[in-house]
Amino acid sequence: MWGACLAGVLGLLAVRVFVSFAPIIGVLAVLANPHLKRDIGNYFRNRAALWPAATFIFLLITGLYTSDLGGWRHELVRYLPWVTVPLAFAVAVPLAPRQRLSVGAFFVLGTAVLGVATLSKYFLDIGSATEAIRMGQNMAPVTPIFHITFGAMLALTFFGALLLRRTAQAPKWLRRVLLAAAIAAAATLHILAYRTGLLVLYTGLLAYALRLIFQKHMALGMALLVLVVATPLAAYVALPTVRERVSSSIWDVQQYTLGHDINDYSLARRLAAFETAGAIIEQHWLVGVGPADTQDAMREQYQWQDFGLRPANRVEVHNQYVLALLGGGVVGLGLLLALLVWPLTQAHLRRNPYVCFFLLVEATAMLVDSVTALHIGRHLLIFGYSFLVVAAEAAHQQKQRTLNGSQ
Repeated sequence: MWGACLAGVLGLLAVRVFVSFAPIIGVLAVLANPHLKRDIGNYFRNRAALWPAATFIFLLITGLYTSDLGGWRHELVRYLPWVTVPLAFAVAVPLAPRQRLSVGAFFVLGTAVLGVATLSKYFLDIGSATEAIRMGQNMAPVTPIFHITFGAMLALTFFGALLLRRTAQAPKWLRRVLLAAAIAAAATLHILAYRTGLLVLYTGLLAYALRLIFQKHMALGMALLVLVVATPLAAYVALPTVRERVSSSIWDVQQYTLGHDINDYSLARRLAAFETAGAIIEQHWLVGVGPADTQDAMREQYQWQDFGLRPANRVEVHNQYVLALLGGGVVGLGLLLALLVWPLTQAHLRRNPYVCFFLLVEATAMLVDSVTALHIGRHLLIFGYSFLVVAAEAAHQQKQRTLNGSQ
């Protein structure tokens, strides 16, 4: 199972083929469990693992009304890890604490290294990079990771590094390196002005500040709250990339609101996609058009109102919640919300800071990106969910069985 986790992280960071191999290795780890017959029932008792399975079952059902059967079969293959990866974490022999630490450290340190390497590209030609940001473009990571996913990974690295430093198994040298990784991740997000990454970073910090205040740690909570407000302002004053990103984003949105030509403006095209998707959802609000038919439905709706966009610039929806409504209606949206919210209804998961920060980062990123539209984003979601949420639920249930057996 340890090998499957390392392969999953390596697939996220650099070698895409491991994204496909990791679930297969996980299934092999399930088959290698010497108590497989006894433990296979753990999957069906693990409520965290059943929500991704419910999403897959709903996708199966949409085949009854989808028109693109070829696309539907392709979606089924793409979503198979939503069954196999949670299965592995629910049934395979669980990782030892040091193994979990090594997987977390591999992700955190690997992402931080990619951040520093991407920063080096920026400093090699600051002028060109700043001009690209002014034009609404983003500095591409040094490995083939979509910049929105990379921003979310950097935010997860910041929170993950600080949490891993508190792990009892972490030696002093690793704690220092993890602190450096957190600083590197935050610096990369600010200097390169990744919008999504900064959004999820400050959302997480704001949520933690409010939690401290509600827990009556007023001084620490207020200090963090001041930091959450002051740091973006300081970054705006000190970093030209942040100023350019803010001004270009405002100008971008204005092109849409004023009815100008939006062919060359990313945010404006996304707003047009929202309006287009809204018209479709009004007609298919219950079960959607089917996940396999969303692109065809968007293309057809653009024929009615194209916003002056050339066909190549008619983008898909950049919001996971709207995409869930478009493909699955209120049923699909309900399953997505259950995946994100159910863990927070369980006290033992709610007390787990890794689970809380991961869900908050993903839920916030979904506001500005269709996380499951790309293979890398879908892998980050289901691997992180299984590694943190499903594994924590499995450990809790094992503890309960042990306590019940000792009575």
